[in-house]
Amino acid sequence: MKKIALMICLLVVTVAAQAQFEKGKWFVSPSLTGLDFSRDTEADRFSFGLQGQAGAFLVDNFALLVNAGANLNVLGSEMDYYNAGVGCRYYFSKVGIYLGTNVGMDCYKLGEYDDTKLSFGMEAGYAFFLSRTVTIEPAAYWNVNEDRSKFGVRVGFGFYF
Repeated sequence: MKKIALMICLLVVTVAAQAQFEKGKWFVSPSLTGLDFSRDTEADRFSFGLQGQAGAFLVDNFALLVNAGANLNVLGSEMDYYNAGVGCRYYFSKVGIYLGTNVGMDCYKLGEYDDTKLSFGMEAGYAFFLSRTVTIEPAAYWNVNEDRSKFGVRVGFGFYF
């Protein structure tokens, strides 16, 4: 019975979400919404971060994005990581499942040490609509530059207009 109720709820949310991925719409994910836990292969640590994104739908189901974020490493590391970039997302069948890609600049700071690298990333997620304009967006991501490869999950909120 619980499975049937869940399927009905997902169907209702899917029908309500259809109009949000049309050409001319836009969305914002404020920086307080990007909760990010990841495993960094170079630092061998977990990190906590915040990220903000904004996007506009150029055609149905396809959005261009700008993003910025900061990760503060924990478990004894003093290295901080900041990033900014651009990307795109494609939403499948207007149900909220999306794939995205991005390119950006990663800046690493450790005391007096600064290093900036070009990075590439991919993500897959789901925009689960709480209301007509507000979503919870869990996603898995992978980000790579010449020194590091990061894989993780993040959960954020999205506001679609």
